[in-house]
Amino acid sequence: MRKIYDIILFHRETKGESFLRRLEGKNPLFICAIGTTETAKIPSISAAGKFPELTDYTPPADVELLLLGRCKCISGVPVTPEGIPTPAIITMSALKLANIPALVASGGLKVNPHVPFLDLGGKPGRDIRTGKAVENVKEVIQKAIIAGENLAGTADCLVIGESIPGGTTTALGVLLAMGVDARGKVSSSMPGNPHELKINTVEAGLKALGAEFGAFVSDPVKAISCVGDPMVPAFAGLVMGAASKVPVLMAGGTQMSAVLAVVKALKRAVLDNVAIGTTRWIILDKTADLKGIVTQIADVPILAADLDFSQSRFDGLKAYEAGVVKEGVGAGGAAIAAMMKSGGSVTKETLLREIERNYEQLVGSK
Repeated sequence: MRKIYDIILFHRETKGESFLRRLEGKNPLFICAIGTTETAKIPSISAAGKFPELTDYTPPADVELLLLGRCKCISGVPVTPEGIPTPAIITMSALKLANIPALVASGGLKVNPHVPFLDLGGKPGRDIRTGKAVENVKEVIQKAIIAGENLAGTADCLVIGESIPGGTTTALGVLLAMGVDARGKVSSSMPGNPHELKINTVEAGLKALGAEFGAFVSDPVKAISCVGDPMVPAFAGLVMGAASKVPVLMAGGTQMSAVLAVVKALKRAVLDNVAIGTTRWIILDKTADLKGIVTQIADVPILAADLDFSQSRFDGLKAYEAGVVKEGVGAGGAAIAAMMKSGGSVTKETLLREIERNYEQLVGSK
């Protein structure tokens, strides 16, 4: 696989390269789309928080870290049950190194962050096993499109990331409802990917509706409403609004495929202006298959920041090499944006040093 700077051209190399060249030396804006879903509280489904009930605090804490350099709604930083810190530390470090501004957009939260954010009029998501997962999806998409169109006027390109615990399960819900075979292909924030639990959770939601695989193939609003989460309509609307004007890097792992399916169904024309930006850990993940999902949906490139924590001084960062966390809060896309804006002077080595510096301040010497 070829690289530009420390960015792997993972899928559709030629398209990926031309997309990256359009970002070189340009000024991006980073947006983090956040939301919460009761699905995250199903035991063993998410590692985004030490206890399932604390997952309501993870997205607000993540964006506080990005904008303030520390969390206010919780003490410390969000951690997995093993104590591995949020990938927001990676994102924060990349944005700081390249001087990239950040904004927050909410699709629906239980706990609001102590920072300014765009409220897109959504509500927190319910457990998808009910088959009634998200309210006012259409309204959130419409508001997010307006926001995306206007934010595109403030920057050369947009990098959009997400934070929503339980999000790979709800992404699987949207994908299966829309007829994309993602069974056994979505990633996990844990090294042991609980595919069976995720599939059973989605199938319970579809069963509650009396619906089957592909039931909402041309109705993404219904798919999200029934078995999705509030982050997806916010993210998809931002992409649809912005990508009609500027390049948009969708920053995330396998959840990006669900957003892609929604965007394709509602505004296919903008996909020429879109790429997915993730981390090396996602593309090396043997328990998932981002490329296998994306190729079923649209011809968009996948880029990966070649981050490597194997030589880190800290065990909490080294754990990323063992398949913990992998991606989130736009970590891979933010790293890619920092490398391209700086013309390659931000490297994986300079980034690791900055991440370690921030890690030591925020987490300590573990």
